Amino acid sequence: MMRGLTTCALLLAAGILAPQAEMIPFDEAHWDLSRGRVFEHMGRQAFAGIATLKDVDFQNGVIEVDIASPHVKTYPGILFRVQSRDDYERFYIRPHRSGHYPDALQYVPVFNRVAGWQLYHGEGCTAGIDRLPEDAWIHVRLEVSGSQARIFIGESESANLEVHHLRHGVSRGGVALFGPNDPSICYSNFSLRHDDTLVFDEPPPLVAPEGAIMEWELSRAYPSTRVNRSRYPRFYSIFYADWENVVADSTGLVDIARHRAWNRSGADLVLARKIIRSDEAQRVKFSFGYSDQIDLFLNGRKLFAASSAYQYRDPSFVGAVDLYDHAYLELEKGLNEIFMMVSEAFGGWGFMGTIEGQVTEPIRQHDRLEKAWETEAEFLTPESVLYDPKREVLYVSNFDNRFKQDATEESEFTGYISRLSLDGEITDLRWVSSLHAPCGLALRGDRLYTVERRNLTEIDIKSGDIRKRYPIPGADFPNDIDVTESGDIYITDTSSSAPLDSRIYRFHRGEVVPWERRRDIVRANGILVDGGEILFGNTGDGCLKSINLETRCVRTVTSLGAGVVDGIRKDGEGSYFVSHWEGQLYHVTSQGDVVEILDTMREKQNSADFEYIPEQRLLVIPTFVDNRVVAYRLRG
Repeated sequence: MMRGLTTCALLLAAGILAPQAEMIPFDEAHWDLSRGRVFEHMGRQAFAGIATLKDVDFQNGVIEVDIASPHVKTYPGILFRVQSRDDYERFYIRPHRSGHYPDALQYVPVFNRVAGWQLYHGEGCTAGIDRLPEDAWIHVRLEVSGSQARIFIGESESANLEVHHLRHGVSRGGVALFGPNDPSICYSNFSLRHDDTLVFDEPPPLVAPEGAIMEWELSRAYPSTRVNRSRYPRFYSIFYADWENVVADSTGLVDIARHRAWNRSGADLVLARKIIRSDEAQRVKFSFGYSDQIDLFLNGRKLFAASSAYQYRDPSFVGAVDLYDHAYLELEKGLNEIFMMVSEAFGGWGFMGTIEGQVTEPIRQHDRLEKAWETEAEFLTPESVLYDPKREVLYVSNFDNRFKQDATEESEFTGYISRLSLDGEITDLRWVSSLHAPCGLALRGDRLYTVERRNLTEIDIKSGDIRKRYPIPGADFPNDIDVTESGDIYITDTSSSAPLDSRIYRFHRGEVVPWERRRDIVRANGILVDGGEILFGNTGDGCLKSINLETRCVRTVTSLGAGVVDGIRKDGEGSYFVSHWEGQLYHVTSQGDVVEILDTMREKQNSADFEYIPEQRLLVIPTFVDNRVVAYRLRG
């Protein structure tokens, strides 16, 4: 007997055998028992409810406990490496599913209080087990080391569940038992042992499916009751969404709860988007999974809506996330936006997606621009900038989005036009006042033209006086203008109330008349006359389009994804600069190749109807809600 004890002592000293754990009684000295109760059950001291072990910092080791659980719908288990009340690792049992389903045992990480069991399932997260006995104590042994764990049930010598990758990684923290505060689930004989000597096999790698989208943009969280899910959000909603770049985990999954706090009544929906580049128009397959509800859009057009919530489709439906749904995307040449609204109700908040097709990341070359100057925030929603080479001055229209739609008297018109020097000095802030939300600007001779809400307005440059207002019949939102060599002025109407009635107007011989009205001109915004054709930003489908002045044939130059296609200027070398009102500026070749050279949306600076001066390689951008004008020098 003494010889055996000596051998055991030597093995312990050498670290070959781990020290035996001692039972920790359920008492106030060791536990916070405020959310449960201690009582006798089946001849033992037992506990029911939620108990938090005091003064423990657990990383590696063994946790053991006996559980008595009838086959009721409860989820007894162990919380470990508890970093806060919001973030921890969790293992639990579904006794009622034992012997029937392959998920009676469940590991799940908890982020921001969301236990995402719908996101984490299958090998390494869930496992089945034979039907558990009733009216008996069931032994549970949890072994944890590094970023792995394994669970043994009963007297099993092999692990019933091997967790290859704990999603919080290598962490440490508290330990708790979790169950209902009633005798349906009881705990007994709890022990804990810290142990850094546990040995695990090398885990299989986490591998994303082929074509997985690994990088997304994620908005802030919203109450889903305040979001109109039937249509793509308005541009202000996109601009103020507080976008953040997020990276999917190694499986391609975006666990939204890692990034956004959730609560059922205040923040349960996010917007997610991905910009992809296609070198040609093509049809690709998009496979995706989500929890719990999704609305899917491509370039602003709704494609799909569904719910995958727990028990939504039948009583046994769990809503596990995988690539179970598919949609075919009709991509345009250029940039395309995959956009989703994803809401959560219970069990995990996340999504994943793959694309089968030849698509790439957008080309971004922000280093091509160098800031030359910027003004103070002294403007009132600057919308458009125009360069007057004869006078070497910049005109800036101040939209003032507080304007009254029904204003009739000039005293109620609060917009104005400013003058600005080429080095950014404001020489005359209110050069022309009493304008009704002026937008686009055009120059011909000694006349400056702008569009107000119902008129094309002619201004005498020498005096700064308004010479005449020409009514625009039936216009909803006259927006941008450009002038031909012959003096005709073309005007876009960015109609949102009646998009199928969108028009391009022409000012000819002192009168504004509708020039073109067709279904493929939808919420047209920016406009540029270039030789025998007009380029315009077709915000309805996010494309830069061209219409021939003689044949009236429309073609798509390129896609810029969803967004307000605002300013268009020639670069002096056969290509174009095009802006998204939301803050992006693109260089677009005549063949439709797109390079993003600026994005200031996260700085809350718009890129409205800008100007480009080729001789100085100077881009001058009105920042709209930021109330500045900013100039950038094009390098090279």
